[in-house]
Amino acid sequence: MPDTATLAVKRTTLDARLRALRPTLIAYSGGVDSAFLAWAAHQALGSDMLAVIADSPSLARAHLVDAIAFAREVDFPLEVISTSELDRPEYARNDASRCFHCKDELFTVMEEFRRTRGFHSIAYGVNVDDQGDFRPGQSAAQQHHVAAPLLEAGLTKQEIRELARTAGLRIWDKPASACLSSRIEYGRPVTREALSVVEQGEDALRALGFRQFRVRHHGEIVRIEIAREELPRALTPGMAAEFTRTFKALGFKFVTLDLEGFRSGSLNALLPAEQIARRPE
Repeated sequence: MPDTATLAVKRTTLDARLRALRPTLIAYSGGVDSAFLAWAAHQALGSDMLAVIADSPSLARAHLVDAIAFAREVDFPLEVISTSELDRPEYARNDASRCFHCKDELFTVMEEFRRTRGFHSIAYGVNVDDQGDFRPGQSAAQQHHVAAPLLEAGLTKQEIRELARTAGLRIWDKPASACLSSRIEYGRPVTREALSVVEQGEDALRALGFRQFRVRHHGEIVRIEIAREELPRALTPGMAAEFTRTFKALGFKFVTLDLEGFRSGSLNALLPAEQIARRPE
């Protein structure tokens, strides 16, 4: 459990950083970090903030609907914009720099939106723990001079969840998520069809009552990752039959369940070290 006094200091620091950005746009996805950031920005800035969510084929409809619902529940202003990362060949080719090109598209569109609407800055929800993972999108944020108030306040993922919990925000324990493109193995082109198959597969797992999972697209093979605490329910003959029926109907020839369970960013483990170290272009 995070220390209460430390959390209070970090929350005060966060408010100060947000006030220095006014008026600001918040890059919002509906995940815990960006949702808490948008809520905190509205608490600190009132009408001097606007959350912006980017709608594209890589955003699952269920996540978009929930993100919009949360904004309405806690009453911060939200606008939906469209991004076209899938039209960028450097994004669609799906190499190690895909996330960079996704965020470059997002922040390019948000920068134009910022100028048009008269906002001073853009902020996004990167936190301290994100610094230890392979996240090329952070390079795009730096190039676009996007502020990182959660990071600047020294907040970790656990601390953000605790602040959200004490604030009574229902998203405090929301499972981690990422764009649908992150489910497709590197080197396999990102297409609308592949994204649709992944989305349908994850909708099916959600309908079966699973909470934390990923559908990993490996061409003819689907690799299903389910949180370890939920694996016993997945490891039954009946559920195996249900997985097989569901995913073969989506076009996969082979249906596999990953016995290591859910791991965020598990496809990154397949990248050569030199690709991870290379600066996106």
